[in-house]
Amino acid sequence: MRYFGLIGFPLSHSFSMQYFTEKFKREGITDCQYDNFAIEHISLLTELVLRKSGPDGLNVTIPYKEKVIALLDTLDDEASRIGAVNTIKITRLENRVLLKGYNTDVFGFRESISPYIKERFRNALILGTGGSSKAVAFVLENMGLEVIRVSRKPAGKNQISYSQLDETMILKSPIIVNASPVGMYPHINECPAIPYEFLTPEHVLFDLIYNPAESRFLSEGKRRGAQIVNGLQMLKLQAEKSWSIWNEK
Repeated sequence: MRYFGLIGFPLSHSFSMQYFTEKFKREGITDCQYDNFAIEHISLLTELVLRKSGPDGLNVTIPYKEKVIALLDTLDDEASRIGAVNTIKITRLENRVLLKGYNTDVFGFRESISPYIKERFRNALILGTGGSSKAVAFVLENMGLEVIRVSRKPAGKNQISYSQLDETMILKSPIIVNASPVGMYPHINECPAIPYEFLTPEHVLFDLIYNPAESRFLSEGKRRGAQIVNGLQMLKLQAEKSWSIWNEK
């Protein structure tokens, strides 16, 4: 039996576990199992990996996409450049266990957002500055967009506070991505504090949240005619990319 799973904390619900369990059943994969590992501190990863029946691959979610890097042996090129990991390939040798980090959020987001990017687009806003936002910024910048990240506590280059968002900034940024957990179930009545009144049908709002399917962030955009996209397709794509990495020879 091969074991895979998701690390994070807390893990009250998991897209990944449901997705892979259904995938294994659908595709007749009988020698694999996927579990949730709600570890309260990232240092517990070592204990998990060294178990006798430890996992062969892991996905990583909040709040460990950046913290996990210190415990890995090597990083894939993209993960190294981004500074965030959401997939770990575990190779078990005779005398040691090797952990390599990847970022499949890049693949999932790039494939999901590409149909909505128009040649005239020049600017994008990313709400949140956590590990997921780094993958989003990496993709958009590689598409030629100038990216500003919005944070409750801005620090560093190209970061601003929510209070600095005004009509001019919203109008010049047709792509707005929510890479924060604000609005995720069960807090479905919450949404990022942006001036929604300045949104237009020229805007594309992308929410990495998939539960609920239409977050309040998206519904506020929809009311003003904006195109809206949730994170479900991105999650499916990044999951399949993880699976291909775990099965590479």
